[in-house]
Amino acid sequence: MPKNKSHSGAGKRFRVTGSGKILREKAGKRHNLEKKSSKVTRRLTGTVEVAKADVPRAKKLLGR
Repeated sequence: MPKNKSHSGAGKRFRVTGSGKILREKAGKRHNLEKKSSKVTRRLTGTVEVAKADVPRAKKLLGR
């Protein structure tokens, strides 16, 4: 059975923890920040877990 190639874009977007959870950055904190309130920009910081329904697809893209 040949190895699966990992998706290079997914490799930059997702991070796998030691326990196997897949983390992602929150969307929407890259531009048009003058319009957004400080409350919103603070809420968009940090990483969150990938939704349960999207985990199989993310794992496949990461070659796991």
